[in-house]
Amino acid sequence: MADHNGYTHRPEPRFDWFIPIDGDGDRAGTLRAQRPPTFDYLTSVAKTAEDCGFYSMLIPTRFANGLFSEDAPLAETWTTATALAAVTSRIRFLVAVRPGFVALGLFAQMAAALHQISGGRLDINIVPGGIQNDFERVGEVSDHATRYERAEEFIQACRALWQDPQPVSYAGDFYRLQGAYCSPAPGDDAPRFYLGGASPRAIGLSSRQADVHLGWIEPLADTKQRIDDLREQFEVANRPLSLGLRTHLVIRDDEDEAWSAARSLIADAAPEVKAQRQTAIVGTPMVGQQAQAREAEDHRLARHLWNGLSEVRVNCGSALVGTPDQVADELLGYWHLGIDEFILSGFPHVEECHRTAEQLLPRLRDRIAAARS
Repeated sequence: MADHNGYTHRPEPRFDWFIPIDGDGDRAGTLRAQRPPTFDYLTSVAKTAEDCGFYSMLIPTRFANGLFSEDAPLAETWTTATALAAVTSRIRFLVAVRPGFVALGLFAQMAAALHQISGGRLDINIVPGGIQNDFERVGEVSDHATRYERAEEFIQACRALWQDPQPVSYAGDFYRLQGAYCSPAPGDDAPRFYLGGASPRAIGLSSRQADVHLGWIEPLADTKQRIDDLREQFEVANRPLSLGLRTHLVIRDDEDEAWSAARSLIADAAPEVKAQRQTAIVGTPMVGQQAQAREAEDHRLARHLWNGLSEVRVNCGSALVGTPDQVADELLGYWHLGIDEFILSGFPHVEECHRTAEQLLPRLRDRIAAARS
């Protein structure tokens, strides 16, 4: 990858889509989804993304529904990823994983097996912090710092099982391996680790362990500051920095129509769902979640950046809103900052996957090609 002032040696941008394990529809924050997250429906999303040429799909992790009522149907992450890998052939899977909920040696074997079965199409998005109160639902009680320390050992030990000569030994405060084996062992083709977060602890962990640092979209100036902080930490660690960006999209042929569609997404949100989301945000130690939920008039953080989804959605609650040309121009600005992978989504995910592939990505690719020349 080139230095951040030049583009010649940067990789071709990658565009990913999203698997809506909470459910889907053109309304968010209702008690139940218009389209429940059945395997048939999620298969249609995955096959649409594959047919549209997307590189990978992010599958989030939850212990309760994070877009509709908490007791609404929810597709379990790992089972869903495994099943979708069996009905696709090319697209990759970026599977969100919380360290500490599956025994390390078993997880390493599960991931290695899925990686082999899928033809090497697995990457792992490590989620150390999680949603406030979500861990506690299932009996996990640990502080923020402990979760990051545990996540670092989790990555180190997985890499050892996947890439070091076997048998493997590893001695940490949270994980210990004594003559352990992992079969199949992926070797040099092991899944990559994506890490996110905006806190100093998260950035430090990324600088030591991330193959890709993944951030939620913020105003361009804020993103630039976070990337500057990341560059400094990665330089100290003497490691290459690869950047990804996660955002929702609301694209229409007319800008006013796009803003109307954005507002309509949360127009029917249930007060109970809004209250549940507030519980997950208020007092959270997660810097990224605080940034997503910042207050702004009409939820407009910038001319085309809207965080209305933060009223009803855990984690990434911001979207780029506008015409295909306007959104392409906005994303080009983030590419200029050094971001080479874009994880995109829109509601509903099947229709908006087609719209994004047909109307947005050709424009954005043309703009990136022009910037390179």
